[in-house]
Amino acid sequence: MSKKKTTTPEVAVTAAVANVEANVAKALGRPSNPSSARQKRIVELEAKRVNGECKRGRPTVAGSKRQDVLAARAAKVAAGGTLSKGRPVNVNSKRQQTLAAKVKVAE
Repeated sequence: MSKKKTTTPEVAVTAAVANVEANVAKALGRPSNPSSARQKRIVELEAKRVNGECKRGRPTVAGSKRQDVLAARAAKVAAGGTLSKGRPVNVNSKRQQTLAAKVKVAE
């Protein structure tokens, strides 16, 4: 059996407080230089994000074919139409005709 050392409660509390204070004061990781170009850029980007001025992604080109297609789709939906998904099926293709023949045989 092992014997436990008895300590007075006052000593244990002061030691625990000293450990907590030492851990709080110590900063983890590599120290950063606030006057470096990278740190300045990070601060500027954070300020732009807060103000809503940070532009992300590829900018849109007004009048491009893609923008015209998107506008036409939005107009169609606004008029009460529905959008179809995927590539349209060519019912006259050889593959579609063979599939239709297989369905008729199965029935």
